[in-house]
Amino acid sequence: MSLTPKTVPTGAIRYNTDSNKMECFDGTKWWQVAVSSPDLNGATRGLWGGGFNPAVTNIIDYINVDSTGDAVDFGDLTLARSHMNDSVASRVRGVFGPGYLPSSPNTTNVLDYVTISSTGNATDFGDATFAGYTQGAAGSSTRGIWVGGCPGPTHMNNIQYITIASTGNAVDFGDITEVVSATSAVSSPTRLVRAGGWGASPVPIRSTTDYITIASTGNASDYGDLTQGRAALASGSNSTRGLFGGGYAPTQYNIIDYITIATIGNASDFGDLSTVRHRVQAVTSPTRCVFGGGQNPTTVNTMEYVQIMHTGNAVDFGDQTRAHQYASGLSNGHGGL
Repeated sequence: MSLTPKTVPTGAIRYNTDSNKMECFDGTKWWQVAVSSPDLNGATRGLWGGGFNPAVTNIIDYINVDSTGDAVDFGDLTLARSHMNDSVASRVRGVFGPGYLPSSPNTTNVLDYVTISSTGNATDFGDATFAGYTQGAAGSSTRGIWVGGCPGPTHMNNIQYITIASTGNAVDFGDITEVVSATSAVSSPTRLVRAGGWGASPVPIRSTTDYITIASTGNASDYGDLTQGRAALASGSNSTRGLFGGGYAPTQYNIIDYITIATIGNASDFGDLSTVRHRVQAVTSPTRCVFGGGQNPTTVNTMEYVQIMHTGNAVDFGDQTRAHQYASGLSNGHGGL
């Protein structure tokens, strides 16, 4: 029996040549990284909803994350809105969060949901704790969490959560470490990490990251920093590694950063998107992250992907049903599951 050297850091990743599996070290033992999804005959489905170009839309479209090709129409949100940033999902249900409306009062606290394996229009889920937009979101198979956001001219540091399998209003969780909007989040089954965004002066663009334990409630703790501070960046993860792509500061970037979610520390360079852009959103399977849409400087319908456990530049995937920015992405194969 081989012994693990004490010098191996918590969160280290290895390829086990005996089992032909990726493994992650938790400080005591090596754990196999899950690389399958139980839904849709093993395939992972990614959905994008809402957004604008130039009008706000209620369209939902979807892809099979594990293949390549163009997106297909899924249905419609209950309310057309944009600036939702991230949304949350279990293996069965996806819940789209609050967003921006084209007319007064310009914000909504609407939450609506779909059954990911089917197609059709969304159904009312309940209400968020406040009417706002540009929140980060991630979660586990049972709990969906939104962080930060903007109800108007101010930024928020709140954390709120729902139980995805039920319907009802969101509940207060605690606070992140700073007031911020246009932020993003990734998760493993136990931990959510929030990164970047637009905060208060004198340093409006943030590089900071913080984290919470999903199954508990309470305030976030410092995690580290991105390689470059930026807002309106895309995020996606498997159970081990979180990716953050694109964004602006105010220059647009094609940077993709990555973190090992189980550890605490600064992000590292992963590779690049094919073009600089922000207001892009991502969906993931256990092996792949697909970035879709965004502004560059025109609004695009481009999709491209990377293999999460291998660093490198993004590769063309296909096209979405329409060009959009500030839509919201979710999947039934993300890292929190």
